[in-house]
Order: sequence, then C-alpha cells, then structure tokens
Amino acid sequence: MSRLELFGRPYVVFDPENKAHRSYYNDFVLTASWGACPVRFVCPEDHGDLVTMIQRSLIKYYVQKEFKNKPKPAPLVRQKRKKMVDN
Repeated sequence: MSRLELFGRPYVVFDPENKAHRSYYNDFVLTASWGACPVRFVCPEDHGDLVTMIQRSLIKYYVQKEFKNKPKPAPLVRQKRKKMVDN
C-alpha cells in the first residue's frame, strides 16, 4: 500500500447538489488548479475528463432546478373533431 493512500486527499464522486463540491469547482475555475481542493474527484470511464464531467453534471443540475416546477403549456389551437358523414 502506498503512503499516498494513507495520507493523500480522499477520493470523492462529484455531486452537483453538494454546495462544497460546487465551491471546489469554482475555486478551480478561478485558479486553474486543484491544489487547494481538499478532495480528489473520481472521473468515471465513460466521461472524457474530469472538467467535462463536472460541467455536464452542473448543467444538468441547474437546468432541472430551473425548469422543474414549470407547468406544461396548453396547446394554442384546439381543433374540433370532424363528424363522420354517411354518403
């Protein structure tokens, strides 16, 4: 076992609902460095890189938050059903 595993920063999965995680990402954007971040974020294999994965999850989080309680719009035109006519 490596000493880094014992004394290094803990691994964490990025959670956009966690305010601290969003704050860590904001610090990264401002400084362009993860040096001050107290955790290491895990990037799943299906994502290209960590920053892209965080950006996508934040976009999804904020879009769902903004449009979650909006009512569905009613159709503008209401058409009457045609009656069937015998010839």
